[in-house]
Amino acid sequence: MKSRFVWMNGDLVPFEKATVHFLTPSLHYGTGIFEGIRVYATDAGPAVFRLREHAERLVRSAHLLGLRDLPYKAGEIEQAILQVVAANGFGSCYVRPLFFLTGAGWNLTVDRATVELGIAAWEWTAYLGAEAREQGVRANVSSFTRHHPNVALTKAKIAGHYVNSVLAKTESVRLGFEEAIMLDPYGFVAECTGENLFLVRDGRITTPDSATVLEGITRDALLTLARDHGYEVAEGPVSRDQLYGADEVFVCGTAAEVIGLCEIDFRTIGTGRTGPVTRRLQEAYRRVVEGREPRYRHWLTPVPAAVPEESREEVCAIS
Repeated sequence: MKSRFVWMNGDLVPFEKATVHFLTPSLHYGTGIFEGIRVYATDAGPAVFRLREHAERLVRSAHLLGLRDLPYKAGEIEQAILQVVAANGFGSCYVRPLFFLTGAGWNLTVDRATVELGIAAWEWTAYLGAEAREQGVRANVSSFTRHHPNVALTKAKIAGHYVNSVLAKTESVRLGFEEAIMLDPYGFVAECTGENLFLVRDGRITTPDSATVLEGITRDALLTLARDHGYEVAEGPVSRDQLYGADEVFVCGTAAEVIGLCEIDFRTIGTGRTGPVTRRLQEAYRRVVEGREPRYRHWLTPVPAAVPEESREEVCAIS
């Protein structure tokens, strides 16, 4: 189903009219702030996964960039996200809120610019391909290094940061891989282009510490699920060769969800397919997001009933 409405600065507008001017500083300098959020179909209706955490991180990212006087607080952003999902009538979808600057910002500062907010939603299923869940994907260690934390703010989802990811992912795909693994400035494993990374050896799960990576909300969920399922989990430095010798390697993110890596740099990982620990966590994650695990139901925010058709048309006519 195609998106019909986009939320723009407080109003629902038709998809085709959700535009910004060419002379928008965030387009030229990458000073947008965004989130990626999933909505899942549950027996009780569509629900947003970890809505509060995503809205709070969006605001925190804006603070890290130095934006002041944001037009919306986290709670208002949550309600706007629910509104646009309901208006589009999606049972499951991906949501993209984005702060962007208008009106100023041409002097390479974020001061004196106006901060605006748009929120779109669309149907998006298998980010890394339909067969990735079962078979895993092939990856390589990229020639591009992940950001140094004093070069770019690695804890903020700033649009311009993702040029780093685009360079790495494009290189890897052109080389025949599906994903890129990026090392940090010190030569240790950081993360992939849009996912955090975990490895499994002798039943123990390790993930790179958070110093140079984005503190993923899905990463946090997987850390909790793994511990609750009895796995020993450690955060710390991970070397490239530790990846090659792992029994399993898997990645996670809002778009990718939980996916195994079957091969890294032409070296088979484990059996060359999604391993048992990864499968168990995949299933645990799936049960959580579909509302089948009461223990984690607080991670899901129900989407309210859609606004009647005639009301949506009135809103769009006014805007």
